[in-house]
Amino acid sequence: MAPPKNRRPGFSRRAQYGLFFGYVVAAVLAVAAVVLLALSTLNPPAFAALRSGVAELTAPVSAGVSNVANGIASIPGAIGDYFGVKHENARLRKQLAAQHELLMRARLLSYDNHRLKHLLELRDRSTPAVVAARLISSSAGSTRRMALLNAGFRQQVAPGMPVSGPHGVIGRVLETGPDTARVLLVTDPESAVPVRRTRDGVPAIANGRGDALIEIHPVSLVDKPFKVGDVLLSSGTGGLYPPDIPVARVVRLDRDGALAMPFEQPDTLDYAIVQRAFFPAPPLPAPTPAP
Repeated sequence: MAPPKNRRPGFSRRAQYGLFFGYVVAAVLAVAAVVLLALSTLNPPAFAALRSGVAELTAPVSAGVSNVANGIASIPGAIGDYFGVKHENARLRKQLAAQHELLMRARLLSYDNHRLKHLLELRDRSTPAVVAARLISSSAGSTRRMALLNAGFRQQVAPGMPVSGPHGVIGRVLETGPDTARVLLVTDPESAVPVRRTRDGVPAIANGRGDALIEIHPVSLVDKPFKVGDVLLSSGTGGLYPPDIPVARVVRLDRDGALAMPFEQPDTLDYAIVQRAFFPAPPLPAPTPAP
């Protein structure tokens, strides 16, 4: 049966008020959306300040929702780990016994390397960590790949600092507020990370695609093509990301290079480490006063 053409709520005051307030809320939201769109187009600095203020207000709510979601998502894994811990323990014991000889050889090479560096009086540059903070949210459903970090300029976080996790590079700080910071992920289309291939040191550039993968483009056209399974590390070129940090693994070949999966997935991370730039840009000289 076709629905009636008369959609009035009848003589119920409650239904009439509910319908009226629904129209009012929809109109207010539409006006707010138009105002925010105009503000982001005409005055980007004011829109950025407003966005930072909203992030400061919603950070506790996002942190609480993230904790609840992580707790619920960890229940199946905890059950599976409980039932499979015995088999995993036996497998790890067997693997450890098989790799004992390789471990001893690696220790000997590390000792020789340290001794030779000491003889040559080489000096390594290290990038100390600024702060370890929680990743409270990330934009998984948008073409722009951003994450919100629970630390800002009060914790000495500044734009341009690299952010990494336990398995590799996450991205770099884009904007900072008092206690929050927006992180540009390596999967964002505006991200570019200089990398090198581990098996032969061939340099390449890792560009985000706006999804879960990264495009790998070789620097030189005469370089050998990539292979599925190639591991890419940060090269340190450009002075932002420290060298030898895992970035991605090649999962599919492309016409111009390869597609790789990043080692770090911000949606599954709790904490991240903010470091200083490997070679920070020198400060600009002070202007000379006019005579």
